[in-house]
Amino acid sequence: MENLALIDSFSEFKDDKLIDRVTLMAILEDVFRSALKRKYGDDDNFDIIVNPDKGDLEIWRNRIVVADGEVEDENQEISLTEARKIEPDFEVGEDVSEEVKLEDLGRRAILALRQNLISKIHEHDNTNIYKQFKDLVGEIYTAEVHHIRHRAIILLDDDGNEIILPKDKQISSDFFRKGDNVRGIIESVELKGSKPSIILSRTSPIFLEKLFEQEIPEVFDGLITVKKVVRIPGEKAKVAVDSYDDRIDPVGACVGMKGSRIHGIVRELGNENIDVINFTNNLQLFITRALSPARVTSLKIDEDSKRAEVILKPEEVSKAIGRGGHNIRLAGQLTGYEIDVFREGAEEDVELTEFSDEIESWIIDELKKAGLDTAKSVLEQEIGDLVKRTDLEEETIVEVVRILKEEFEE
Repeated sequence: MENLALIDSFSEFKDDKLIDRVTLMAILEDVFRSALKRKYGDDDNFDIIVNPDKGDLEIWRNRIVVADGEVEDENQEISLTEARKIEPDFEVGEDVSEEVKLEDLGRRAILALRQNLISKIHEHDNTNIYKQFKDLVGEIYTAEVHHIRHRAIILLDDDGNEIILPKDKQISSDFFRKGDNVRGIIESVELKGSKPSIILSRTSPIFLEKLFEQEIPEVFDGLITVKKVVRIPGEKAKVAVDSYDDRIDPVGACVGMKGSRIHGIVRELGNENIDVINFTNNLQLFITRALSPARVTSLKIDEDSKRAEVILKPEEVSKAIGRGGHNIRLAGQLTGYEIDVFREGAEEDVELTEFSDEIESWIIDELKKAGLDTAKSVLEQEIGDLVKRTDLEEETIVEVVRILKEEFEE
């Protein structure tokens, strides 16, 4: 009964941790065997009988009867005199099974056993949590803000599992208070020691893709396929969609009447500007669509170098580049091509490389990264916009503009 009383005292773990009785008994057996090894040096000659239905556990020690004075291993052998105290008709060479009571292990051993049990159950829980969330990687998950730290927000789900939303996985406009529900995708799950570290992300392109699946029935049903998603989180995104059914307009279905379907996604992402475009295997057409809302006049593709030269009317250039260079950068990521923008009538313009004697090459490279290849393309921009679109200091840009203006004033 002492064993049964101890098992009952452990029932709190079953209730608190939602661990099933069979698993608890298996853990108990493992813990008891560890205790027996510490007490007797070995547990091979012990039988542990677990009855999960009754919640009972019995420990039996098996020894061989030897003649008095010939006991060499007290754990494996028992003298004839001691054996006959258990049953008077034992003879040398017979096996003796004797029940081990918990008090035989000692009070300290029982306390250690309890601590070991707690540790094993936590380990079991953490393994199950790790497996559960490993299967959820790439899926949308919702949890509640529990604690706000400088570099991360700590979330708790309905089961009390801790989920981390790092600062760099948050959209710049995100602002959460304690108790708010937060949606994101499970980006990674790792075991740190024995504890699972679950990372949530709101900046991943996969989050936007999964929002399309969740909010747009045709995507969920597989009638529309999201081919590729690229994002500058909180600023702008481009989503290429396709349908194998010619009767379905994939862009129209995703956007909805007056943007009704995509509005919820935009709001979830902090008013991120989302361009939805029709995917096509026609590379020229795909690059043209990727540069939307700009209208392309002509296009030249070099597949070997993965570069595309795009000619636009002057008034379309700023649309193609977009605020902060976001549009052209995302168009390049979506298509996999480096896109160079040129204006119609470029013969009246001057390539920036022509100014390499007066402007350092690294400055020219920075301007080119922002889609500014010619003198006029730079001069058409405001100084403030140039500072935002490049990593150049304002005084450097002012000097560049002065040099370029002299060219056209002469």
